[in-house]
Amino acid sequence: MEKLMLSEIIQAVRGSYGFPADVEVKDISTDTRTITEGSLFIALKGANFDGHDFAAQAMELGAIAVVTERPVDGARCLIVDSTAQALLDAASYYRSKFDIPLVGITGSVGKTTTKEMIYSVLSRSFKTLKTEANHNNEVGMPKTLLELDDSHQAAVIEMGMNHKGEISRMSTSCKPTICVITNIGVSHIENLGSQEGILKAKMEILDGASADAPLILCRDDRLLAKAEIYGGRKVWYYSVSKKDCDVYASDIAADSKGISFTIHYNREKLNARINCLGEHNVKNALAAFCAGAAAGMENEDIIAGLADFRPEGMRQNIISENGMTFVLDCYNAAPDSMKASLSVLSQISVRGRRFAVLGDMLELGKGAARYHRTVGEYVKASKTDVLLCFGKNSAYYIEGACDKGFDRDNTAHFETHEELVEYLKANLKEGDAVLFKGSRGMKLEEVYEAIKQA
Repeated sequence: MEKLMLSEIIQAVRGSYGFPADVEVKDISTDTRTITEGSLFIALKGANFDGHDFAAQAMELGAIAVVTERPVDGARCLIVDSTAQALLDAASYYRSKFDIPLVGITGSVGKTTTKEMIYSVLSRSFKTLKTEANHNNEVGMPKTLLELDDSHQAAVIEMGMNHKGEISRMSTSCKPTICVITNIGVSHIENLGSQEGILKAKMEILDGASADAPLILCRDDRLLAKAEIYGGRKVWYYSVSKKDCDVYASDIAADSKGISFTIHYNREKLNARINCLGEHNVKNALAAFCAGAAAGMENEDIIAGLADFRPEGMRQNIISENGMTFVLDCYNAAPDSMKASLSVLSQISVRGRRFAVLGDMLELGKGAARYHRTVGEYVKASKTDVLLCFGKNSAYYIEGACDKGFDRDNTAHFETHEELVEYLKANLKEGDAVLFKGSRGMKLEEVYEAIKQA
């Protein structure tokens, strides 16, 4: 973090204080385990914790002051109405010190992969800061902004949400100069009521953007294609099926290691390749191309950045192990992302069978059974040979698949990880491919780790 005075933060968060403020803040922390001499501690509150309980300890560890919502004995308190909002406001003030392109990205599915592709693209021309791991909420996002320093030339910031208003607050804090919405699905529909409600919440990404900040949308998405954009804002549309867009793809050809395709932009045809599978990743690449172009990059640098991208972690990470191929995609799940992962499994060349190990999709509300059945129907349409399910609602995958003619003898439902592991150990053979896909709470990566160690 670059030099920041406590007096600046006090003004940014509109706090009340009664002590000298002409002192430098070395860093801003919400965790006493990271406090160093000269830190400013912000006492956040959660369902199971209250940072105010650690305010005095923060002072003992070297904090120069503590941002709180009430006086705390033993602490030099800077009192605000909301410590959560104070974190966002402090980060917003700090972000305003950097005149750099900042790409803000949201969407129901695919936003993290698209963020990584945009980072790969921007890094070809700029030293770029990105959201790490799952730090895409109202705590992780401002902490990411506070990592900016004078060496950074660009940033790509991911914004997730569970409820309306969250993206608005994050956008107001990070002030995106380029905005991307990948798609509108059904994740968190139990909180937002409908896909139209989800669209409205995602469009909050514009709340902190300037009037000339372009908005990048996928025209293949039904709701984004007809979204009303006000104020004459420039909109970049991309597509894998519609040629009347700013950027579109054709000649899509997959092999065992990736996808080659042609990008059409400004009457040019550009040969591109990404080292991952699935048509959805072509869409993600087109969004990243638009972001690079909007940031003023040369076409050849954008294409090279796309080629640099490699999936990692638990997001469609393709791993070869013991003569088998594993697709590890265990971070989150929604109907669209389930279908995308099944298409990846279908594109993998195998000498044996394709196993789909599917866990529950969480946070789908009253429509959960219907959404799980719909994914099951897609299993039948894919090249899946064996369907294995884990979780309460995952039994509906089997119902949906078998209703469309999938062989029930090639399905199984498991109550525990241990049962699933034993089945896979007994049935997997060299030349097989296995997809692990489910919501984070299903922890299917633990099943992969158990069979890998067998």
